[in-house]
Formats: sequence, structure tokens, C-alpha cells
Amino acid sequence: MAVPVMIDHRSSDYSLKRAYWLALASDLAYKDQATIEAQAHEWGFDTVRHHETRFTPPFPLQDTQAYTMASGDTIVTAFRGTEPKKIADWLSDASAPPRRGPAQTGHVHDGFGQALESIWPEVTAAHQELRAADKRVWFTGHSLGGALAMLAGARMYLEAPQLAADGIYTYGQPRTCDKTLARAYNEGYGGRMYRFVNNNDIVPQMPPEPLYSHVDALRYIDSHGRVRESLPAVGGLLDRAAGLTADPLAPASDGVRDHLMHAYLTALEKNLT
Repeated sequence: MAVPVMIDHRSSDYSLKRAYWLALASDLAYKDQATIEAQAHEWGFDTVRHHETRFTPPFPLQDTQAYTMASGDTIVTAFRGTEPKKIADWLSDASAPPRRGPAQTGHVHDGFGQALESIWPEVTAAHQELRAADKRVWFTGHSLGGALAMLAGARMYLEAPQLAADGIYTYGQPRTCDKTLARAYNEGYGGRMYRFVNNNDIVPQMPPEPLYSHVDALRYIDSHGRVRESLPAVGGLLDRAAGLTADPLAPASDGVRDHLMHAYLTALEKNLT
């Protein structure tokens, strides 16, 4: 049974309840526009703007989709992800060149940079229309959507610091940028960014280091579904090994299974109950 969704539109502190709700918002990004609008209104958001662009980059991604919902106190922009197998195949290709990051800070994966660039005018237009000085602003997303949520936050912080988001929660986010941009991002969003990784989720393990790096702050979901604030070096290896043996008939598929948005929601529900 799903946990009842109690949304606090005003606070900005970290909590598992907020992590669960923003995971639901990330999952909602995969739905059609009518479903998104109905759910947003049920959550207390009276305005919804949809963002969708189509383009043909040199990798298997044909569009970028997101939505922004706004209430009297809160704005949330959630970016849609993509199929686990599709993004895993794409990110395993280390030949994709990086591009300059926001405000010429560091570098980002070119695919993520292009995807965000294609939709950024629509996102910023919605924020200009709906944002007021006292509204809380959140970015969220799963998989590819997590990378775009992180980059959206970086653009706002580095290009217009006064517009920096109040928080960013991502789920199964791939490595998105180099260490230079990661450091700048961590300085700007210390205590406001939370990157959830579910056990052996394959996508956060790509693209390869050291060209690409992760941002803080990790929230690791162990093989028992418990949310931890760090991944111990030795204990983490043992825990990931335990996850691989969870399905003895298909151990190789664990990385894809752990990436599914449903797996993140199930784990967060378990922690709340």
C-alpha cells in the first residue's frame, strides 16, 4: 500500500517524506499531460505548464520532456527520464565529447547539455511567469531526468544566483559533469541537493570516471531497502554483492531492475512505514 502523500508546501528542510513526494513527482513526469494535471491539482498545485521539445542529437534520444507545477507557496519542475536499457547503452559509449558547463564552469556530458538546452527557454519562461519572491523552488527527476534536474539547478545558481533552487532531489542520476562543475555545484547547493542511488542501479555508474564525476549528497538505498547517508567502502561492496544474489535466476539484470522508478518508490515507502 502506498504511503499517503502529505505535502508541505512551505518548508525546505531535508526529509524522507519530501524525498518520497518528489520521487512521485519524478514518476509523474513519465505520464501523459492529463494525468499530470489531475495529480498536480490533487496535490494542491493550481497551475501546470508542460515543456516538450524534439531534436535529433547524435545519440538515441529524440525529445526532452518536463513539467512545472505551481501553488501559492511552491514551484516544482520535474524532468522525464528514459528507458533503463536505452540510457545504459548510450552512456556506456565513452566517445561522447563534453561541452562547457553553465557560466563556462567546468564541463558537462554533451548529450545532457543538448537535452537541457533544447527545453531551457520553456522552463525559464514558466519560472518567470509563476515565480514569486517567497515561493519555494524544487527540481527533481529520475535517470536522464535527474541529470537534467541537476544541470537546471546549476544553470540557475551559476548564471543567476538569486534564483538558485531551494532543493534538488534526483533518483538514479548518471554522472553528469566533471569535477570542476561538481565542486561549484556542491558549494552552491550544500545541504540542498540529494542524490538517491538504489543499490546496484547501473545508470549512476556511468558515464565512466574520471572524465565525469558525481555531485553530492549521496543517499544510498542498500540491498535491504534502507536509506543510508553514505556508502561505506567495504560494507558497500558487500551490500552490492548481496543485491546481486537477490535474484539467483537473473543476477545480471539487477542493475537495470534497481534503476526502475518503481524500485525507488518502493524503497522510500518502506522507510516511511
